Amino acid sequence: MPLSSAFIQKCRDLLGDRQVIADTESLRVYECDALAAYRQLPELVLLPETVDQVQALLALCRRYRVPVVARGAGTGLSGGALPVAGAVVLGLSKMQRILAIDPENRRATLQPGVRNLAISEAARPYGLYYAPDPSSQIACSIGGNVAENAGGVHCLKYGLTVHNVLQIKLVTMDGELLVLGGGGLDTPGYDLLALAIGSEGLLGVVVEITVRLLPLQPRTQVLLAAFASVEQAGAAVAAIIADGLLPAGLELMDKAAISATEAFAHAGYPLEAAAILLCELDGMPEQVEADSRRTRRLLQQHAATEIRTAVDETERKRFWAGRKAAFPAVGRIASDYYCMDGTIPRGQLAHVLQQIGALAEASGLSVVNVFHAGDGNLHPLILYDANRAGDFEKVEALGGRILELCVAVGGAITGEHGVGHEKLNQMCVQFRAAELAQFHRLKQAFDPLGLLNPGKAIPSLHRCAEMGRMHVHSGRLPHPDLERF
Repeated sequence: MPLSSAFIQKCRDLLGDRQVIADTESLRVYECDALAAYRQLPELVLLPETVDQVQALLALCRRYRVPVVARGAGTGLSGGALPVAGAVVLGLSKMQRILAIDPENRRATLQPGVRNLAISEAARPYGLYYAPDPSSQIACSIGGNVAENAGGVHCLKYGLTVHNVLQIKLVTMDGELLVLGGGGLDTPGYDLLALAIGSEGLLGVVVEITVRLLPLQPRTQVLLAAFASVEQAGAAVAAIIADGLLPAGLELMDKAAISATEAFAHAGYPLEAAAILLCELDGMPEQVEADSRRTRRLLQQHAATEIRTAVDETERKRFWAGRKAAFPAVGRIASDYYCMDGTIPRGQLAHVLQQIGALAEASGLSVVNVFHAGDGNLHPLILYDANRAGDFEKVEALGGRILELCVAVGGAITGEHGVGHEKLNQMCVQFRAAELAQFHRLKQAFDPLGLLNPGKAIPSLHRCAEMGRMHVHSGRLPHPDLERF
């Protein structure tokens, strides 16, 4: 149903014409996030600049029963910011001010449109930085990071977004401003801050974030180890963690990823290797030196064919530049690729990598593996040609089987990309009917009309029942209020 002219005019009255996008060509910029396989032209895009404007817009949308999809920088990879028919897109890119850097308390307060990397750039003069560093950190926004609970290559030691945010301000669909969390390490009552982080825009719109800053480490050392097989590299990862070491980052790339990345980023990776590990250690110089010796010994014991240590900061940055350029590098060797995101227990790395290879071969598709090995967060990149009939359907099916494999070995269907539109069917595999019903009740407590990012993250119980992936008692939903979801 098209938006009414009265509603559109009220949006213009609140924002002004320049902050309301309605022409078709300009709307195309917002028709998808970085998961470009799914597209939907939005009805209208609204670009507020202040918290008051966000509050007024959400209250207006509630009054007119208009769904709202919040959008950050559009770098998400699960379709979380995919527009919905009949909805407006609430773009937060104009809210990009760093409100305060507090070096004494090691924290920063930011608007949601601030780029991830810009936080560390602003904090560096104080000897501080912001730890979560997604590969898209040069472009992704802190608001989007909060919505998806983003991680990055250093999340093994320093945690995901949820471990590095102290407080957020959240606007509900009623236009009410909530403050969740606080300036300390803990706050009384239910942990609503952790609930909101990773909620994918289903509970409210984040308009301000206070993050924890960490001191820059005195020394950082990176080791690069090559292996004759991906399975050997996976076994080495498990051995490093089992030995009690806690690297700042521990990343694995297979041969296809190495080849594509080296041609693109010229990071100096060994092209003859079947897999490489990047292991970064940081801390006091004496500790880093001792941990480097232990790590090198473990890598040798687990069949590393070559071990390199970055000789200086330039080489360290080059090693990481290759890893962070892996996704665009793969884009050069295939017409299209589909980036998956699942998490498994570290001890299952070798087994799961073997199974992914077998599934890919059976599907007639190629898979490039790049992932955060230290915390078991896989990012298989499935190569295909979107112009070839039936290819994308094969990719979707293979991606679904990979995610279900993650669940089968005790893992989860996401590690940092969120569920969004992409993984709704696999949510039916991950959770039981009673658990999904509880999710819906929680959603209803914050957003009774279901207007915030509808159709994302949590599947309806009817959907799961129709898939035959879940038993719903007597074919009925557990509560009549849930039937409309």
